Order: sequence, then C-alpha cells, then structure tokens
Amino acid sequence: MTENISIAIIGGSGLYSMSGLEDTKEYNLDTPFGKPSAPIVAGTLEGTRIAFLARHGIGHHIMPTEVPYRANIYALKSLGVERVISISACGSLREDYAPGHIVIPDNIFDFTKDRTRTFFGDGLVAHVGVADPFCEELSDQVEAAVRSTSATTHRGGMFITIEGPRFSTKAESNTFRAWGMSIVGMTASPEAFLAREAEMCYSTMAHVTDYDVWHESEAPVTVDMVIQTLNKNTQFAQDAIRNLVRDLKSERTCSCGQALASALITNPKVIPAETRSKLDLLVGKYLK
Repeated sequence: MTENISIAIIGGSGLYSMSGLEDTKEYNLDTPFGKPSAPIVAGTLEGTRIAFLARHGIGHHIMPTEVPYRANIYALKSLGVERVISISACGSLREDYAPGHIVIPDNIFDFTKDRTRTFFGDGLVAHVGVADPFCEELSDQVEAAVRSTSATTHRGGMFITIEGPRFSTKAESNTFRAWGMSIVGMTASPEAFLAREAEMCYSTMAHVTDYDVWHESEAPVTVDMVIQTLNKNTQFAQDAIRNLVRDLKSERTCSCGQALASALITNPKVIPAETRSKLDLLVGKYLK
C-alpha cells in the first residue's frame, strides 16, 4: 500500500488540528509487528500530502516503553513515507536551553533497557550505520522551518533517551550533565534507529518543557509542567510544520535512502521464507 505522502509527523494527536489541513483520510493499518499506536491521519497541507501519528495513542494511554515503535515506522513506510519528524517533549540539561525553547538535536545516547531496537533477527542480520542518527539534510530544513516562527530555537546537542515512565533522579540528571548530554527524553530511541533501518530520513523537533531535576533554582519536573509548556508550544509546532511542508525539497540527496545497501550480512540463501516475506518492504530491493 502506498500513497504519495512526502512526510510524516509523529507526536501528539493535537498537532493535526490545524487550519489548512484538507482532504483527510484515516488509515487503520496492521503490520507484521502489530498495530501502530493509533490510526494514521493523512491530509493535504500547503499542497503536500502529509501523515500524522499519535505516538502514545489517542488520549495518551501508551507508556514510552510500550510504544509499538516498529509497527509505527513500518506502517508509515507502507504508506510511502520517506521523511519523519518527531515532535517530542524533553527536559533541558543545559542552562541556555530553557523551558519553551525548541531544540533540533544532532545525536542520540540510548540509555533505555527494555525495548526492541531493530526490525531484524529471525534469520536475517543487518548492521546499519547510525553514527549520525538524525538526517542532517532534513534537520536543516526543520531548523529553518522552526526559525521562521517566533520560537527560540537551538540547533545541536546530544539527546539522551531514558526508559521512563518515571522522571530522573538528581543523581541521574547530574550524571547526564557530566556526560555532556543536552536534553533528556523517553522516545527518541529506538524510533530514530528504526527509521534508519527503514531508510527514512528522521529529525526531531524537541520542545523543552523543564530543567529536569538538576536545576537548584527551578522546581523539579512534573506532568503539569510538561503539559502546560507543550500546550503553549503547539502553535509553534503547527506553524513550523506548515513552513516545512511548504518549503520541502522534493528530492532527497542524503544517504538515508540507501542505509541498508551495505548493512545486510546474511547469505540470502539461508534467510527463512517467513522472515524474507515479513521484511520485504524494507529489504526486498536488495534480495532480488
């Protein structure tokens, strides 16, 4: 199943309640990795076909660890999506990245423990390169789109993903700072890595909601704090998405679309038929 969808947004369900989104269609998909978090809503914005997926489900009922990351990315891939933008909340580990600011990070530290991180296995092995997990080309376009709003914007920094659902202890937060991390969240991993395995460009628009728990003069992070800041920033996110799709380059010139070209190591003759069928959407062009 493919539709001419240029880009997908993974974030909260409120993101696609925006003016100008037309000709909407809802997809209730199933995948070899289960059902996505929520129905995928596709619509036309600024003349571009775009998809939206609520990462935590409608009503935010799915914990970070329980998000069906593989099903989400696979479902978007099946619709023809080549570029994915993650809209996510994060805590700041730097004084200059203040609540209300938007960060486009340039790397990830995966500190999660209980998540499946790959599509591969069951007789097919791939070692995909993720030295730079965010697509620089797409991140450049996201940065330009965000800077066209009135939001305070930062480019760069390391995004550490923790397991959740609890927030950090002060010992953890200060350790992350000592390691040189810039922001902390719960969903960047394995989402970014799966997008790379699916040969999709991936970038994050991270909304700083708090100073985690390290800042001595600021209150420790709470759910209310996160929700209040995200609500205030919703308009920034919607405006940035509109700017992005309006100015989106039609062709990709990055290497994301060939990420598996040198990653597959298994002799095709020994790949089980069931595994080959399950992953045909991702690797079929390399196994002909």
